[in-house]
Amino acid sequence: MFDYYRKSRTRKIHLFSVLSFALIIFIVTFSDNLISNFSSTHSIALVSKSSSQQPLKSTFVQKPIFSKKKEAHIIKEEVQDIDDHANLVPPFNLTVEQRISWFKKKLPEFSILKSSRLSRQFNSRVNKFLNSRNCRVKFFMTWISPANTFGRREFFALETLFKSHPKGCLIILSRTLDTPRGVKILNPLTELGYNVVSVTPELSFLFNRTPAETWYADLKKGNKDPGVIPLAQNLSNLIRLAVLYKYGGVYLDTDFIILKDFSSLRNSIGAQSVSANGNWTRLNNAVLIFDRKHPLLYKFMEEFALSFDGNKWGQNGPYLVSRVVERLNMMSTEKYQLNFTILPPISFYPVDWVRIPGFFMKLNTRTHSRWVDAKLLQLSGETYGVHLWNKQSNNMRIEKGSIIGRLISDHCLFCKDIYSS
Repeated sequence: MFDYYRKSRTRKIHLFSVLSFALIIFIVTFSDNLISNFSSTHSIALVSKSSSQQPLKSTFVQKPIFSKKKEAHIIKEEVQDIDDHANLVPPFNLTVEQRISWFKKKLPEFSILKSSRLSRQFNSRVNKFLNSRNCRVKFFMTWISPANTFGRREFFALETLFKSHPKGCLIILSRTLDTPRGVKILNPLTELGYNVVSVTPELSFLFNRTPAETWYADLKKGNKDPGVIPLAQNLSNLIRLAVLYKYGGVYLDTDFIILKDFSSLRNSIGAQSVSANGNWTRLNNAVLIFDRKHPLLYKFMEEFALSFDGNKWGQNGPYLVSRVVERLNMMSTEKYQLNFTILPPISFYPVDWVRIPGFFMKLNTRTHSRWVDAKLLQLSGETYGVHLWNKQSNNMRIEKGSIIGRLISDHCLFCKDIYSS
């Protein structure tokens, strides 16, 4: 231990360090509230004129690799993907009985629920990919939307992931990206030797011998009410649990900016919010880090099958993981035996969905500049990734000098069109 009383100069340096640290904390805390108030009242003004993201363009110039006949077939498939995505959302104002009846009629059109030659190769393709590479960290994502909606924001998530994990492996569970268009989207990464692939999932395999098996069988028979929330969203909530249970690794939503290496993390879930006394109040499932067949994943799937409700947002996702862990907290012995860690909000959710607009904007004031610098310093030390809350921020333009702009600039690979996305 240092002797701070040995020299007066040492005392002054120590005092200056303490005061400097206190000043940073004050700036972050004070400005967080200031920016939160501003972003809440002005978030509408920050929305881009464009109502949707521009599709990602490859950074490589290539000659056409498909014949006109093949191109026409691909376009037809993509139109079908868009139609399928729309069909996953039932009409409004239906009773439960009417919605189940509608779902039964539409079942043959739900491509995501169908087994195909490609999907039946899912397990062999995943194992071949993982076994042929020395993966420092295994990552999984899902993409159920049409391929042409995978835009620059989503690609920044991939760029920052591989900037922090050059020896990592990423498998995107997606039928729509397991296509020539998907190959083209990922081509800038694969050309540089990064380990990323899209694989069409076989849901019956993923849910086999899990608590979700019976639930999924009933869904495919049309005996479940899908609810008013898009079924794709709820299927993604379940797929992430099943794929980690089968293979182990890290699940990530596609609306993240990754800042540092995950390899030191195991069997962890992040808190989204905490109370004044530091106890978590809500967990989130946008990041899950678990070993293969971890019992907590099994309990999550049990809860999904038992309490599924497609009419309540978050019921089968963030609220689900919160419910299960809260019950385990009441049984401290069982929680200890399950061996998992709850990470603080600063790890993955350093800003909540209400304040996220403040991370995208840059005000030309000295106070705001100090807040940005102080917040970036805080994030550089304690944060693994920043969740962008895409539902709230996907139409917001990234302003030059903003926190998000600077984070992407510091952690991207190609760094193309940051401020036009």
